[in-house]
Amino acid sequence: MKILHKDLKHGRIKVIPEVLDDLWTLYNVIMRNDVVYAKTSREVKRGERYDQPEKGRRIPVFLGLKVKDVYWDRTLNRLRVHGIVTDAPEEIGAKGSHHTINVTLNRPLTILKERWLKHHLESLEKATGRGISPIIMVSVDDERCCIAVLKHFRVEVKMERAAMIPGKRNPSERERAVNEYFKMILSSLREVSSSANYPIVILGVGFTKDSFFKFLKDKAPDLAGRVSDVKGVNNSGLAGIMEALRSGVLRKTVNRLRISEEVKAVEEVLRRLGKGEGNVAYGFDEAEEACLFGSIDTLLVTDVSLREAEDDERRKIEDLMRSVEEKGGRVIVVSTEHEAGLKLLSLGGVAALLRFSLKQKTKT
Repeated sequence: MKILHKDLKHGRIKVIPEVLDDLWTLYNVIMRNDVVYAKTSREVKRGERYDQPEKGRRIPVFLGLKVKDVYWDRTLNRLRVHGIVTDAPEEIGAKGSHHTINVTLNRPLTILKERWLKHHLESLEKATGRGISPIIMVSVDDERCCIAVLKHFRVEVKMERAAMIPGKRNPSERERAVNEYFKMILSSLREVSSSANYPIVILGVGFTKDSFFKFLKDKAPDLAGRVSDVKGVNNSGLAGIMEALRSGVLRKTVNRLRISEEVKAVEEVLRRLGKGEGNVAYGFDEAEEACLFGSIDTLLVTDVSLREAEDDERRKIEDLMRSVEEKGGRVIVVSTEHEAGLKLLSLGGVAALLRFSLKQKTKT
């Protein structure tokens, strides 16, 4: 992400998204009632109202619109901003009408907010310095295998299937089946790796992961050279990947990835709740009360809670976020594209890690 211009006095920031993760960052920064300016195209019809209908033609135009909805297309990795046109050339007569801007890579976009929240600014700043590559994760044992790409905002599963390997009583048949199994995984791994030179992490239960790494060294030394770590987990397939994220065995590899931070924070909320500790709050009401006492160290809010809330509810959440930041706390907007975000959503979409026990404070 490039920040071309920043004028916080007037609430205006101009950026250029350069990679797909930048679009995801903008999806979490652009909110309802913001004003967005960008070059787009619009269908224009010539002629009077009662003339014979004329087929419109699309022309390039620079528009400003007040945001009503922001859509993220997971399949096409596309960001669309829909709203009411506030600024447009007079000759096209577009003011007051609906329009949708397709936000694309390498094209400037200006965002105008009444007030920029600290976590929005931090998201943009992190995107400008983001040089960390996504990671290809291969979870493999003698029961299941899974290949996924871990990005800043979610785990993208590329392949997952069961292994058809006979038992150890037939060693020659088992060896043949394992070899075919590894060939299949290698084929899928090459396909995933063909479009990007991402680092690879191999996970698994028992010794199968080590055998697969040895297989890679022999059959695909180019891919083996990109393996940054081989780690043991207790689960197979996608469950093994999620376990690795929760347990922190990948911390060295992904400690600068956003998803790792989110998973770690949500797991800490669940750990404190499970032990009945008083230094945690969940749900908006509890978090708001904790904020009044200045107790919140870290506030967690799901992206869905912000994006899909009604205006009044969203303003309350944003006021809470602003108040936490003013009192020295951190705010983390947690993506619901991964398991940790869904867990937080089940708690009401809002939770907080506290500096001190709220129960003790209320007793005094």
